[in-house]
Amino acid sequence: MASAGDPLLPGEGSGRRPGFLPSSIRLKTSVWSELGGAVGDLGTYIPIVLALSLASHLDLGTTLIFTALYNFATGLLFGIPMPVQPMKSIAAVALSSAHLTVPQIMSAGLAVAAVLLFLGATGLMTCIYRLLPLPVVRGIQLSQGLSFAFTAVKYIRYVQDFSHSSSASTAVARPLLGLDGLVLALAALLFIILATGSGDDEDFASDGTIRRRRSCSRVPAALIVFALGLLLCFARDPSIVRGLRFGPAPLRIVKITWDDFKTGFWEGAVPQLPLSVLNSVIAVCKLSSDLFPERAELSPARVSVSVGLMNFVGCWFGAMPCCHGAGGLAGQYRFGGRSGASVVFLAIGKLALGLVFGNSFVTILGQFPIGILGVMLLFSGIELAMASRDMGTKEESFVMLVCAGVSLTGSSAALGFISGIVLYLLLRVRDVDYRGLLRRWGAGRRLTGSKVGGDGDEDA
Repeated sequence: MASAGDPLLPGEGSGRRPGFLPSSIRLKTSVWSELGGAVGDLGTYIPIVLALSLASHLDLGTTLIFTALYNFATGLLFGIPMPVQPMKSIAAVALSSAHLTVPQIMSAGLAVAAVLLFLGATGLMTCIYRLLPLPVVRGIQLSQGLSFAFTAVKYIRYVQDFSHSSSASTAVARPLLGLDGLVLALAALLFIILATGSGDDEDFASDGTIRRRRSCSRVPAALIVFALGLLLCFARDPSIVRGLRFGPAPLRIVKITWDDFKTGFWEGAVPQLPLSVLNSVIAVCKLSSDLFPERAELSPARVSVSVGLMNFVGCWFGAMPCCHGAGGLAGQYRFGGRSGASVVFLAIGKLALGLVFGNSFVTILGQFPIGILGVMLLFSGIELAMASRDMGTKEESFVMLVCAGVSLTGSSAALGFISGIVLYLLLRVRDVDYRGLLRRWGAGRRLTGSKVGGDGDEDA
């Protein structure tokens, strides 16, 4: 049986791969497959960054440059398509009625970074990871995946206004035709399904042998769809060319006052922390072991320290607070990413755009067809949700579904997590054989009494 690392294109055998490249970023499949995976998580990245750039005046060029550096580092260190995504809870608060300023957003990112760095450096994150029941982790993954899918359907069906929020669906239905119409989004959806199917790399025959390679390894569906979206930006509004300015934005240190830090901590960091611990570290490590079983399990401590260090560097310069995310990892894997090369390719693209266009690139992203982003986000969410299909018993599925349901209904991963833990412990208490414990306790007391009586007789 061929292995998952077999080359898919002629000339890509191990003998012809550049020997000077670190093993973490050597191609596991093909260049086109890794390029497709590189854009697999942009369905979540672009709406949040675009909304913050328009509504909160976040510098897009600075964020592109720093997230490119993060992508380079994580690709080299972890050897998988480890995503770098904006911290969603902080972004949601910044775009809500609270409307955090840039210094307050950066303060929230620094506070989350400090906590994650502490948990990772002390080894506490590893303890948390090993103690958490698998059904609870799966419930968090399922809720996050379904949340992405619900948001994606809104992107596809309704007109969006990202000048106020990254999920600001209007009541206006998306027009049927046009350069960002419903027909375009459905055409992209059908193309990806026909090209990639359910996302499996290989098609297995009944005897366990590989019958053929699936098309997703040869057709970079996500890359083609994303490239089409970029071309349509200029077709929708050719005048955006005049708004482009060449050269990177100047780096400036963000001045943070004590009041900024207090507001950022309570308004942004506190709601973000549970999501960062559960989805950015715990769920990422579990999902990576599911998607890459041949690799050694990711260290939760290393992932936690990675998130902390990224934000301690970038937040001082105004880069959007970022973390890793199970949804981004699922999306990049879904569209072909299998090694660190995938995010290195993405880093090259981000760095080039950040250095060449700086903050003016927001004029292009502002015209990107949102229906296409919705299609890409839909597949990312489904891939993440499908990780929960390994629950082997009804009891495990029960805990997982309750955890996911509470997370979705309350829009809080922390609330779902607490509900899942309480339910799991209650089921464990229910399974305890109290009669057996009482019998063993009584037998132990009688045995102790007989020994004491025997010793007394001997002394007499």
